[in-house]
Amino acid sequence: MSQSNPIIVVIEDDPAIRLFLRTGLGAHGFKIFEADRGQQGIIEAGVRKPDLIILDLGLPDMDGVEVINSIRGWSTLPIIVLSARSLEQHKINALDAGADDYLTKPFGLGELLARIRVALRHASSSPAQDDGGMFVIGDLKVDLLKRLVQVGDRDVHLTPIQYRLLALLIKNAGKVLTHQYILKEVWGPSYKDNSHYLRIYMSQLRQKLEADPTQPHYLLTESGVGYRLKV
Repeated sequence: MSQSNPIIVVIEDDPAIRLFLRTGLGAHGFKIFEADRGQQGIIEAGVRKPDLIILDLGLPDMDGVEVINSIRGWSTLPIIVLSARSLEQHKINALDAGADDYLTKPFGLGELLARIRVALRHASSSPAQDDGGMFVIGDLKVDLLKRLVQVGDRDVHLTPIQYRLLALLIKNAGKVLTHQYILKEVWGPSYKDNSHYLRIYMSQLRQKLEADPTQPHYLLTESGVGYRLKV
């Protein structure tokens, strides 16, 4: 990530929203480059070497998911989708294609800035994880090398599947992971439609890791889409 004035490429065909982003993000120290077409945006992403992309799905020349697929062919840079499409399947399609986050229009600048900060931290190898494989956030400590989990001073025993689920969330800390992606990575491709497995194990993890499992602080639900480990 750039040390100062991080670069953001905005791929959005609505001039009013581009102006809002250029003004709002520019005031917070971001350097903005714009494109109003998908193909132009892909070129800008390659030329500008941005720290992050903000992408609309409903572009005149191509669908935003195609843009994600194209960029993911050569880069892992963070992509935040802004779209008027509010159906859960649209969010799932974008996230499964490789987007890091999804905000539905209309959105607030404050929330977008918070999502940008999370995406940039994740892209720079989250500072919550050190070189020794220790992940620390709040009272939660996970030694990824020794496979040890602690909440405060309390050791927490996890089953192998519970640990694989937690380790996957840590690896992608701050990023929304869809139900199907988690099921495929933890249980295998043949389980990608068995979402009840995931609900059960996430509930078990919350019982073991959260002070109040009904109001989780670490293991957050993205309604109808998936889960996110808060950083």
